[in-house]
Amino acid sequence: MVPGTCVIGLQWGDEAKGKLVDILTANHDIVVRYQGGANAGHTVVIGAETYKLHHIPSGILNDGAVNLVCPGVVLNPPTILQEIHGLQERGIVFTDRLLISDRAHVVFPWHLEEDRVLNDRPVNGENIGTTLRGIGPCYRDKVGRSFAIRLGDMYRPDFAEKVQRIVEAKEQILTGFAGADGFSPLDAGQIVQDYQGYAEELKPYVADTTNYLLDAVEQDRRILYEGAQGALLDLDHGTYPFVTSSNSSGVGVSPGSGIAGRWINCVLGVVKSYSTRVGGGPFPTELDDATGERIRELGNEYGTTTGRPRRCGWFDAVAVRYTTRLSGVDALSVMMLDVLSQLPEIKICVAYELDGERIDYVPSHSDDLRRVQPVYETIQGWEQDVTGIRALEDLPAGARGYLDRVSELIQRPVAVVSVGPDREQTMFTPDFPLGD
Repeated sequence: MVPGTCVIGLQWGDEAKGKLVDILTANHDIVVRYQGGANAGHTVVIGAETYKLHHIPSGILNDGAVNLVCPGVVLNPPTILQEIHGLQERGIVFTDRLLISDRAHVVFPWHLEEDRVLNDRPVNGENIGTTLRGIGPCYRDKVGRSFAIRLGDMYRPDFAEKVQRIVEAKEQILTGFAGADGFSPLDAGQIVQDYQGYAEELKPYVADTTNYLLDAVEQDRRILYEGAQGALLDLDHGTYPFVTSSNSSGVGVSPGSGIAGRWINCVLGVVKSYSTRVGGGPFPTELDDATGERIRELGNEYGTTTGRPRRCGWFDAVAVRYTTRLSGVDALSVMMLDVLSQLPEIKICVAYELDGERIDYVPSHSDDLRRVQPVYETIQGWEQDVTGIRALEDLPAGARGYLDRVSELIQRPVAVVSVGPDREQTMFTPDFPLGD
């Protein structure tokens, strides 16, 4: 069976998936982005160059791979054009290597306004964590259908008429929520003019990616699926309502890409060696103290998309075991091990206590997850710089012990270990040579 590999984040996002996809692209013909939108930020470091991508798959930096943005993605045209121009200005050539689905739904100015207005109404006094990129409102219109516009619709003769109709309805909705002076006016004519310009510039990249992928599977081409956000943010299976607006766990690959799960024969789950979260929501192992602040500074834990400081805490094996099973993970990739290398003592959450009972699962309701108390194991830190190590056997004994314990708790082998942001700071196990 020809390789179909999927890379899934198993925490609350920001697990360094982009770096891993960039490395694995060398073994694949096609890289697929299948869900999320400009709320996702993937960072790839190559030597002295750092690339921050939001829409475009991380495989774009490898000139041997075709990169697809599929129907499950919601597209913000100005953002993806900015990415395209930025890559071109830096000498990245991707003619015939970037395809954007004509089925992808489009983010419009009314989505941004809805996101801003509705975000003023937090859940139980806590922000749900939106990036204010209009992602949730766009997905809401996608499901509602009446106000949805797909990329392919922008090339139809009734596009201007459709925008006018939607603007009239959206202004009524926004007025109801925010009052007449509580939102930026929507100029239908200007929106049509701007978006027709975007459509013309994007036209060389627009394609039926679903049909392209179905053909690729039959042609035995090697496909790499790049997940966005993390499985704990999954709309249906994450820490609802503090989640994203798409299925960010492994269950979202097929509906987002159009490819049946039977064609994916390897799922690689990506985790940090600790935990982070952005925005509101329960976080059992959060460290709101000097240790948490030190992890944040050592790991440069600030959002790629928003720049917001991330909440930091110890590795949560209960949560990762759950998302590993949910996403059908075959092996783990443990990233940013170098951050823990400067700590004298390290903890792993191995269970929760809820109302005096020890449990080994993630409660389905966020209020219950908020009330759990983490049960920790303490591991002696190795306090040794590992950023220059290039072979797993050369890691300090304490670091290897930590990885072994993570593998034991999650019940999956560790296939990849990263000790820094660069491509060269990534090691693969001999029995799982994905990086070859």
